[in-house]
Amino acid sequence: MEGKWLSIIEYANFKKKSISTVRRYIKANRVKFKEEQGKYFIFCKNYVEQNHNDESMELKLENIRLKKENRALLEEISELKMLVDLYEGSKTQSKPLPSIPAHL
Repeated sequence: MEGKWLSIIEYANFKKKSISTVRRYIKANRVKFKEEQGKYFIFCKNYVEQNHNDESMELKLENIRLKKENRALLEEISELKMLVDLYEGSKTQSKPLPSIPAHL
C-alpha cells in the first residue's frame, strides 16, 4: 500500500482538521495509527507532499502557543482585577458583609 506515516500535526494540516479532531479520530479508531516513543503517527494513503516549508509550520505552531499563553494571561489578569476590587471595596465598605448561611 502506498502512503506515508504523518505526525498528528502534519495529518491535521494535510486534511485541514483540528489537532483535537485528529486525536478523536485516533481514540475512536477511525484512522490507521501507530505510536512510537509516545508520539502518534497516522497512515495517509496517496499522500502528496505539500510545498510548505518548515518555517511556515513553525510559525503556525508558535502562533498557537502564543494564543494559548495570551488566553491564560488574560484569565489571570481578570482574576487579579477581581481580587483588587474585593480588597479595595472592603476598605471603603462601612458595614460588614453578610455571613454565609449554614445550610450551604
